Amino acid sequence: MIQISTGDSRPIFRQIVDSIRLQIATGELEPGTKLPSVRGLAMQLTVNTNTVAKAYNELTAQGWLESRPGLGLFVSKPRKLFSDRERERRLNEAVQQFINQVIGLDYDPDELLQRLERDLRALDIRSARSAGNE
Repeated sequence: MIQISTGDSRPIFRQIVDSIRLQIATGELEPGTKLPSVRGLAMQLTVNTNTVAKAYNELTAQGWLESRPGLGLFVSKPRKLFSDRERERRLNEAVQQFINQVIGLDYDPDELLQRLERDLRALDIRSARSAGNE
C-alpha cells in the first residue's frame, strides 16, 4: 500500500500523506474505504505512531479522510475542497516549486513537458482502471 523511502528528501509523514492522496486520487482507495489504525499502519511501515498520526491528521484536515468515532478513519467522499481562487493560487505555487526544483537539472523544456504529460496520463489510466472495477 504505502512504501517509505529512506533516500527520499521528504519527511516520512509527507511520504505517507502523498501516497494516500495519490491512491485516493487514482481510485485505488475509494470513498468509504477504512484505513488501518495509526498503530497498525505504524507497525506495517515500521515507523513511529506519531508520524502516522501526523499524516492522518493532515489528511483529515484537508478533507481527504473522515473520522468516524469508534469506527476509525475512512476515505471521504469527493467534494470541492477549495474555492477557484485558492485552487489557482495552489496550482501557481506548485508549478513554481516544480520549476525551482528542475531548473538546475539541465532538461530541455519540451522534454519536461513530455514527462509531465506522460505521468499525468498514467494517473488518468489508473483512475480509469479503478473506475472500471466498480
